[in-house]
Amino acid sequence: MAQKQPNPWYVAILSGMVSYLDAGAIVTTGTALVIFRQSFGIDDLQYGLLSALLTVSIGVGALIGGPAGDRLGRKPVFMTTLALYVVGAILMISAPGVEMLYPGILLLGFASGADLPVSMAMIAEAATDRNRGKMVTFTHILWMGAVIVVGFLGTAVGNMGLPGARIMYAHLGVIALVVLILRIGLPESQAWVNSRNIVLPGTTARKQSAFRLLLTPRYLTAMIATGLFYALANIAANTNGQFGALLYVEVAGATVSTASLVSTLVTFVSVAALFLMMRVVDGRRRMVWFAAMSVLALVAFLVPPTFGITVATLVVFGVLYSISGAVAGEPMFKVWAQELFPTQIRATSQAIMIAFTRFVAAGVGVFTPSLITLGPNIVFYFMAATSVVACAIGIFWIARMPKATDDDQALLEAEASRG
Repeated sequence: MAQKQPNPWYVAILSGMVSYLDAGAIVTTGTALVIFRQSFGIDDLQYGLLSALLTVSIGVGALIGGPAGDRLGRKPVFMTTLALYVVGAILMISAPGVEMLYPGILLLGFASGADLPVSMAMIAEAATDRNRGKMVTFTHILWMGAVIVVGFLGTAVGNMGLPGARIMYAHLGVIALVVLILRIGLPESQAWVNSRNIVLPGTTARKQSAFRLLLTPRYLTAMIATGLFYALANIAANTNGQFGALLYVEVAGATVSTASLVSTLVTFVSVAALFLMMRVVDGRRRMVWFAAMSVLALVAFLVPPTFGITVATLVVFGVLYSISGAVAGEPMFKVWAQELFPTQIRATSQAIMIAFTRFVAAGVGVFTPSLITLGPNIVFYFMAATSVVACAIGIFWIARMPKATDDDQALLEAEASRG
């Protein structure tokens, strides 16, 4: 007898909190490393390695956690990952020197990366076709919520030195521990349990069937298209997040406090735009909104190079991009990543796409400061170009793909026979 399933929104909150913890780890580490640099005497090479370690470990974590979630189940994986996250936070809180920061950051990145695809799959499988997009988009609101909370927390304790950095990581550790305890009461995804009873033609081991299904033309094509969309769309988001303050200070001549204030205010705009996304994502006019926001994103990228890079044009860019990115950016990837893949490969396919995107972002980030030095306008034209290609992939390729049906025996057998 199937175990009674909890309210889908309760599942969405507890599973989606990994988005909060992921963003919290990224933003907290960005601020805390500045403090650790002063307190522990971190040199430029160590600073760069620690920053890169977080991005890479998130990607590696996704590659391991996603397949594990498809093979072992959603719950055991996202319980283990949160436990590792708590340990990572403890290491960062108690670090006596720079040496302890490496394993701490490694565990935080690995745990959040491994949790992401599994938790997103858990949400998708608790939802229905009428609310799946809303519930998945809600996780991005949690992501933005972490940016706001950590931003205010950093403002409050940032001048305390080393104790301030420890408080910021303590905030993440406490939340991770609370979510871990609450997740104990969540039952396993019923869709995943049902999928264990499906064996594809010509196979006897269910462990092999998931990988075989991923390599069928339909799902391999969907993974390539959606992965390319996410990687290209994320270039602009990652560039704006990592180097926005640099553009404000070194190009527009603003102060760091001004850049931080604008960033916080723009984040509120992003949250408001995500509520718009929740209203339209499950409707028939979704792609109309997507196309309109793709055009708005292009306008946003062209404002600074057209009118000159000043504080005013950067603010206009930030507001327009925050609105457009909520519909034509990462939130839409999250929705497509659930809709286009069946239960057997949902977490694995997401893991590959998330890892690919993180690695692309890390590679582009290496060259972005040089592009800013060469000519800041180039950065905006580059973001415009990658976003245009991403949106074209979404409109002319991904939107034409059929949705997957969870645990549909006929569909799975047909795909296996074609493969």
